Amino acid sequence: MAASLWKRCIKSAVNVKFPFIYARRWLLSAAYTDTKVWEAREKHPENLAVLAETMDRTYERNLPVSSLTVSRFVDNITSREEVDQAEYYLYKFRHSPNCWYLRDWTIHSWIRQCLKYGAKEKAMHTLKNKVQYGIFPDDFTINMLIDSYIKDEDFESACSVVEEVMLQEAFDLSSTQILSLYALGAYLATRPQLSVSKERAVGASLLICGMTQDNSVGLSAQLFGNALLGKVEMSKGIHAVFKGMPLYWGHGYLSRALAVMERAAADDIKLSKDMIEYMNDLLQELSSTSNTDSSGEETAGEEEKKDDTVDEDDEAERAKLPQYATRFKELSSQLESEGKVDPNSFLTSVTTLAQQNLEAAEKSDLELYESRVQAWEAERRLLIQREKEMKEKSEQEKQERLAAKVAAQQT
Repeated sequence: MAASLWKRCIKSAVNVKFPFIYARRWLLSAAYTDTKVWEAREKHPENLAVLAETMDRTYERNLPVSSLTVSRFVDNITSREEVDQAEYYLYKFRHSPNCWYLRDWTIHSWIRQCLKYGAKEKAMHTLKNKVQYGIFPDDFTINMLIDSYIKDEDFESACSVVEEVMLQEAFDLSSTQILSLYALGAYLATRPQLSVSKERAVGASLLICGMTQDNSVGLSAQLFGNALLGKVEMSKGIHAVFKGMPLYWGHGYLSRALAVMERAAADDIKLSKDMIEYMNDLLQELSSTSNTDSSGEETAGEEEKKDDTVDEDDEAERAKLPQYATRFKELSSQLESEGKVDPNSFLTSVTTLAQQNLEAAEKSDLELYESRVQAWEAERRLLIQREKEMKEKSEQEKQERLAAKVAAQQT
């Protein structure tokens, strides 16, 4: 059923040949993913077996492992097998007294090592289970991960990363916004069979990311996102929409989708034709489902399967469906007559936006990244110095205790 909903809205997208899909010119440049700045850091070679033994011994004594030790372990990964070992120690560190001190550069290094040694599934696993591993990457690191999945044409995984960005409401960089919108558009163009939970996640990602773009792409994403969330609201109730999501708790997501169309009608902004067609299909499906429910032909088993979280307010919202359908037809006709319907697909529009803006966004990202790496290195050097001073102090105290003990024995 979900596949039929996508058919009209993405028909044109899947039939269009885009040069960038093959040349990948518009994706993050080689300079963005280049390791030169990262590899230029001061090296601290370590034996991982020794580090692992030290950490195990420290944990056995119920003592905290330092963030520097974990950082050294991750930085010195040289194989896929060592990625698995590092995952274990990241988990152990997260569940230790020092859990709050996992360094940002360690998280960045972890994602880089996963990409370098073909362990993207480990990067995804720790990102999805961020509370258990403490993996909260910065924007630049997130962009690298999304881009790697896009280049592999694994758009579903790219969207999974975007969903994590959405949950953190971290669409701060223009580059992250563009990559996220492209990943979402490309994923939908594959006509996936979406579960209710996936419709909610994709809808929320489109809505929140779309709100960062004050243009045709942004409004089209908001329309699409609100429509998906409206579908979930109509079928499962408003609690199924906002639970665990950074979304507005109020009813009326289909109404908000119509408000997007009203804004487009009032402003000089076009909406993608396929997004409008999708909402038309969605409203038709919801109307058909509503008619079936009202016919009284449900079996006892089907009645028992109804979601008991649907309350009176949800039922009142469902009753507005005919009004929404009528208003949608009016706005569709108005937009069409005023020439505010973009014949290009949503994916094509996002592609154009990327070609126009991504290069400039990369430049500012790279400048920020270089300064961030310098700050990380300054902080790391400071921590190393403190570690050295603490070891020297500990050794001095040990020697003093030994000297006192010898003196006591001689008297």
